[in-house]
This record gives sequence, C-alpha cells and structure tokens, in this order.
Amino acid sequence: MISVCWNSEYRRIERSDSIIQQNSENEEEEQNSRRKAKKTNLQETHESLDYLPSHSETYKTYLKEKPHSSDWDRWFMMGLIGGVVGAMGFLMHQIIDTVFELKWELVEKYIQHGDFLTTWLFILGIGFGMVMVSSGLVVFFCPSGSSSGLPEVIGYLNGASLRHIFNIRTFFGSFFSCALAVASGLFCGPEGPMIHVGAVVGCGLSQFKSDTLRIKLPCFTRFRNSADKRQFITAGAAAGIASVFRAPVGGLLFALEEVASFWDIKLAWQTFFCCLIASFTTEVLSSSFGGFEYQGYFGFLKAEQGITFWVKNLLDMSVLAFIPTIILGVIGGLLGALFVFLNVRINKVRIKLFSAVKRKWLRQISKLLETLLLLVVTMTVTVFVPYFFPCTEDPVTYQFLNSSEDSLGDHLPWDVSEYNCPPATTWIGPDGILNSNYTINQAAALLVKNGKQGIPLLFQRGNHEKFGFPALFTALVLYFGISCWTAGTAAATGLVVPMLYTGALFGRTVGLIMVYIFGVQNDEHWTWIDPGLFATIGAAAYFAGVSRLTISLTVIMVELTNDVQSIMLIMVAVMVGKTVGDYFNHSLFSSLLHLKCIPHLEAEPSVVHGKKKVNLELFAARDVMKKCKVIHLKENVFSLASILNDTTYNGFPVVYSPGPGQEEVFLGTITRLELCMLLSNRQIFQTPETSNIDTRVLKYQEVTVEKVPDEGQMKSLLTKYSADPQYQQLFINLEPYINKSAVAVQSHFSLHRTYVLFRTLGLRHLTVVDLQNRAVGMITRKDLISFQLEKVLIKLDSGKLDSDEELLK
Repeated sequence: MISVCWNSEYRRIERSDSIIQQNSENEEEEQNSRRKAKKTNLQETHESLDYLPSHSETYKTYLKEKPHSSDWDRWFMMGLIGGVVGAMGFLMHQIIDTVFELKWELVEKYIQHGDFLTTWLFILGIGFGMVMVSSGLVVFFCPSGSSSGLPEVIGYLNGASLRHIFNIRTFFGSFFSCALAVASGLFCGPEGPMIHVGAVVGCGLSQFKSDTLRIKLPCFTRFRNSADKRQFITAGAAAGIASVFRAPVGGLLFALEEVASFWDIKLAWQTFFCCLIASFTTEVLSSSFGGFEYQGYFGFLKAEQGITFWVKNLLDMSVLAFIPTIILGVIGGLLGALFVFLNVRINKVRIKLFSAVKRKWLRQISKLLETLLLLVVTMTVTVFVPYFFPCTEDPVTYQFLNSSEDSLGDHLPWDVSEYNCPPATTWIGPDGILNSNYTINQAAALLVKNGKQGIPLLFQRGNHEKFGFPALFTALVLYFGISCWTAGTAAATGLVVPMLYTGALFGRTVGLIMVYIFGVQNDEHWTWIDPGLFATIGAAAYFAGVSRLTISLTVIMVELTNDVQSIMLIMVAVMVGKTVGDYFNHSLFSSLLHLKCIPHLEAEPSVVHGKKKVNLELFAARDVMKKCKVIHLKENVFSLASILNDTTYNGFPVVYSPGPGQEEVFLGTITRLELCMLLSNRQIFQTPETSNIDTRVLKYQEVTVEKVPDEGQMKSLLTKYSADPQYQQLFINLEPYINKSAVAVQSHFSLHRTYVLFRTLGLRHLTVVDLQNRAVGMITRKDLISFQLEKVLIKLDSGKLDSDEELLK
C-alpha cells in the first residue's frame, strides 16, 4: 500500500499550503509543514505490484499439472511485440514527415513573396487544428498519456501500480497526440511517447485481453501474471527507442539503465531480439515507403535512411581534442541541470495554477488553452525571427553524371531553409561539375525545420561556417527556453530530440569559436577542429546533463551518427556532463517521478539531512518498519473479515505455534486479495468438528487474481461476516495458500541492505522478525521512499547501534 503526495486534482495541496503559510512563524517551519502536508495529508494511494508469484502449496500443485514446455511462445511474443512497435514507429515517422512537409509547401509562395503575416496565419491555423486534437486527446480522452508518459512507465516497472497507463485509450491517444504535436511545429520529439506506446503494446499483446473492450482471448494465458507482464512491458519500451531511433542496442541498454528495475540475462536476450525485430520492421517499411507512397525499393536498406543522423565524414582524432570535450561536458552538465531546475519549476507553477480552477471542465479547457498559447509563441518565433536574418551562400556541388543540356538553368527543389532567399539555379562548370548559387536563411534552417531535419545540419562535417554566431545563439536561447516550457504540457511530447538539438547548437557554437581562433585546418593532425564534431559531442553532453544516462547514451549516439571514431570523446563528454549535473540536482526523469509523487525506489537510497548525506548502514530495519496485524494459520472467518474491514493493509504475516505452549513464529505471508478470494468460497470453511477432515482446496487460478471481481459484493460479504457471531465458529485452513518463501529480515538487519534487498527482488512486503522468529513488523514500499526515510531517520541518533542483547529484551 503506497501513499502518494498529490491527488489528481491537486486541490487539497494548495489548501494545506495556504493554511501553513498563514500560521508558520518562520521560513524553516513553513517549509517543513508544507512538505508534511503534501506528503502525508493527501491520501490518494497506489498499490504496489507483486513481482514473484506466491510460493504456496497450490502454486506448486499448479506447476506440477502444467505440461513441460519450451519458451518458444515467449520468443514468439517478443517478436510479435517488436514487429508491432516497429510498424508503429514507421507510421509515426511517416505521419510527422508528411504533415510537416505538406504544411510548409502550402505557404511556399507566401514566403517567397515576403508575405510573412499570411504565412504566420496559415501556419498558425493549421497548427491550431493539430494541437487542438493533440491536446484534446490527452486532456479529454486519455489523461494518463500526458506529456511523455515515460515517468509513469518507469514507476510501473519499479513496482508501483499506476492505473490506466496501459489501456487501449492511452495507446491511441498518446500515438496520435504525439504525431500531431511534433508535426504542428512544437519543439518536441516522438521518443518518450513512443516508449510509452511500446510499453502499452508489450502489455496488451502479452495478456491477449482488454478490460476496456471487454475482450479476453484464450491465448497465452500463462503470461497473465505480474512478472511476465513487466518483462514484456520492458521489452516493448526498449523496442520503442529501437524503432524511433533505429538503435536496437541503444534501446536495450536504455531499458537496462533507466527504465527497468529488475533484470536478468534471459530478459536481456529476449529484449535484444524484440529490439532487433522492431528496428528491422521500421527499416524495411521505410525502405519501401516515403510519404506513404511506394518507392519501389522494398528490402533495400540504404545507410542514409537507416542511420538517423548519419555523419558521413569521419575525422582523425588528437589527444588535444579531449580539452574542448571536457569544456563541452561542463557546459552540457550546467545547462542540463538548469533545464531540469526550470522544467520542474514550470511544472509546479502549472500545477498550482490549474489546481486553483475548481471546475473540472474549466480546468481541462485551461490546459488546452495553455498548449494553444505555447503554439502561438512557437509559431511566432519560427515564422518571424528568420525575417531578421540575411541569406548566406551555401554552395551545393553535384558531380555531373548522366546530365544533359536540358538540365541547365533548372531550379533546384525549394527547401524551407531557403525561406525568403532567391531561387537557386544550376549550371555546368568547365570541369564538368554541376554547380549552384544556392543560398539559405540560417535562422530558418535552424528554427523552421523540426529537430529531426535540423540536427543533421548541425552534425555536418567539412562545412565550418555554414552557420554563424547570431543564428546559432538565437536558436540556442529560443529552443532552450521554449522546449523547457513545452515539456509537461497537455500533449504527448518527447524530450530527446530537443535535448540533442540544444546540445548540438551550443556544441557547434564552441566549435565555431575554435575555428575563429585557429582557422580552418587542412593538416591531418588538426582536422578534428570541426564545428560538426563538437556539435555531436555537445549533443551527448547536454543529453547526459539532463538525463544522467551514460552507457545507453553513448551507444545511442554512435548508432544515431555512425561516428565510431568519436566514441571516446563522446564517453568523456557524457561522464563529465553527468557528473556536473549530479552536483546540482537529480536527473529529469527522477525529478518528474518525485514531482508526480510516484513511489519510486532509486537504485541507491539517498537521504539527506541538512547538507549531509545520511548513511543508512547506521540504521536497522526496525527503525522504519510499521506494526502489523498477524494472522494465524487457522483463523476464523469472523476475525479475517474484521481485519480486512478495519485495515487497509495488502499483506499479512501468517504465524503458527510449533508446539503446545510455544511462541507463535513467522511461517509466511498472504495477501489481501487472496484472503478475499478465500472468503468468497464458503465450501472451504471448516467447523471445529471438521477441522481434521480434508476439505476442498481451491486451485491456484481461483485464489490468485489481479483485482476482486466485484468490489461491492465483496464489501457486503465482509460486513456480513464481521457482524454475525456465528462466523466465529467457522475456520479457514490457510496452510495451502500462504507464501512460504516470503522474505523476512531480522529487526537489527542493516537498513541499507534492507533497501537493496527489497528493490532487487521486487518485493511488495518484507516481514521483520526478532531473534525468536516472531513477526514484529512489516516494511512496504512507502516506508523506503526517500521522503519517508528522511522523515523517520532524522529523528534517530545515528551513532547508536542496536545490540542483540537489546533486541532480546
């Protein structure tokens, strides 16, 4: 049972805050009161998930009855998930590219004639329609698909049960909301929502059922448990990254490093296969279609298509290149920490403003209007800022191959980066080379193009002065600020492309500074002084500064660019960026988990008192445990119903006495749902006279459920049992149903090791026993989350350690 901080409407938070502000005597007391009000007074709850099945006698009987089978169905399911996610990634790219290009083609003539007001009105009108649908899908159709959905996926895979994040409404709402948001021109990308979409596919396909559609197919029923479901969700999330970036290894490592909390080598192999199928599906479909038109190249995988941000010219490196790389890492870490800080602040202000609106429909309209306001600002910047920048030469030279005199004087196809520049023409030089007087508007190339099209321009090698300082700096400031505002709006938006783009902008700026200092170098020992190289390094550094990823980020950058030669520079930039960012705050994903009050257990516990980090090795398990209700091995129906009515616990220790006159010792645990299912079956009730006679034992499938079939009927039944004294004479033998492999620790067990044990095994309940094996308490997820640990441990004397003699008292 997990208490989270804020309810869906956030109203009670602000009401508590206003009372605290009026009554606090100083700033420190006010902050402590506000924190306590937010984290303890608001009682919306999320339940935890059982990762491992209950190891009971009925479970072992169930395993014996199952025929031995190989894992072919698991591998088949992984391939199926990968294929579907790959197809969704292909559709996502096609929708975004087609709509984006069509939108700017419609205003081409207005731009060429300098009619920017009409251009702005057209672009804004088209964007209004797309954002209205995009934001409306999230606000009204699938609220759980808000923003990227990645924190929710991480929280679920960590063990917190979050409702509605994997239903079919979320699937369609997130997919189309993301496609329309990116195509509308908002500064965002499709990565986070595609991870969420992949996770939904992994959940839905593996279960072969839908509660929303009331469909339950009789296929793959053995996967309908928490452990298998989480594995397929993990694979689906990894496949989402693999598909959207064509980075199968990067997707696998991203799931390992950031998304999944529980991992083993078998899951790694299967996730690798799933990512392979996802990337293969996306690439094969992309080789055949462009803009939903068949290109006639089915199965011909071009490098230019398969590598998202292909860097064609690899450069020789020098050890001196590590000096500017470290500088870029520091800048990336600082900017990344600033982005996290600002984004969290903006989201807090957003929550506070929306919570002040009491009517639900008006609050939903307010969220929609915020996204439309963001679109107005973004489109105004996109359309009008390039007007203040002149056109600059950008010579394009083509090798004269199979051309004729008819090609002379032809106009090259219009590109949005030309903006208001004169049309380019071509001619054949004396050396047989096809030349062009091509010019571009640098600001338009950086702002009008979406991130997917703009990043390759910044990564371009051998074109040192393609972009100047004014265009780079202007785009950097605007893109940083607006993307910071965009993250968290009521539309499905991703952050990876904005992170790469922002990092590439400041990286190319640093590279341009070096070119101005040292000049354009043609010597093989100095060719590494190239703004395109530093754009790649800057993108990795800023990405690391925001996300704090290391291994997966390095592999993703290499798969995105094919720049294996720069891998050591990328690694250094990533490590420096992460280290600098960690000095100031947590990663963006961790900060959003905390902001949304999703009970997430970090890989390493972090409790800070004042400015000093608390060492959990100095504390014991009993310092954070809660007193628990124990249940006897043979318990009467009246007592069981009373316990379930009077408590909200989701798990109970089961105790029994080994012999007459001996103390009751811990035997195992049983969950609330299992007790409810047992109480629903009167045929297993026993009287004192029949206690020694064998009665019917329910099957494992009858006891183990994800939720009570009819909650209203169950409440009525519990009320009936707990009100009628006759049920004191009816008993249930719990021995066949209890989890006899439940993990327990002694009360003096190290708290730090308790935390690691709880998170590593994916536990829901951890029983605490004394030296006589008597159950003395229970530890759940809410007892180990950071603010709860801080609240409890700062009151204890960390210098005092318990001794066994004290525990025996």
